Amino acid sequence: MSSQPTPGKLSPDLLQALHGIKSVRLFPKGGKLFQQGVVATGVYLVESGEVRVLLPAGQSQKQLLEVVGPGTMLGLSESMSGERYRITAEAGEQTTAAFVPREKFLEFLREHGDFCMEVVRLLSADLHALYHKFRSISAHPGRPRNRSLDEQLN
Repeated sequence: MSSQPTPGKLSPDLLQALHGIKSVRLFPKGGKLFQQGVVATGVYLVESGEVRVLLPAGQSQKQLLEVVGPGTMLGLSESMSGERYRITAEAGEQTTAAFVPREKFLEFLREHGDFCMEVVRLLSADLHALYHKFRSISAHPGRPRNRSLDEQLN
C-alpha cells in the first residue's frame, strides 16, 4: 500500500479498492446506520458528516462513546466475527456513509490479502482506543458516572 493511514482511519488505497462493492447512502441527522443487538450485516464507511457511537446505558438511555468522521469504518469487529452489533451508530448531522455487505467484504479480503493487515491495524486501533478509555476511567475511580446522551445533548 502506498498511502499511510492515520490510526483508526482507512487508507485511501483501501477506500478506492472497496469502491466497486459498496453502496452509498445519505443519513439525516439522527438516522441510524445500525442498531445495537441487530446481527451485523456489514461494515459502514463514513464518507462525510459525523456519526455518534452510542452504547445503551439503561432503559431508553444511551451513553455517547465517541463521535467519528470521514474515513472511519464502523461495525468491523462484529462483521468479522458474525456477531450482533454491540453499539448503535447514528448520524450526528447529515452524513454520507457507504455500506459493504459482510460476505462481499470477507470475499474481498480473501482476494486481496494485502488489505488484511490494514484490517488488523484497524481492529488493533479500536482495541487500543478502548484500552485507553478504560484506563482513564480507572484512573479516576471517584469520578461520577458518565451522563446519558440525553443529558449530554441538553
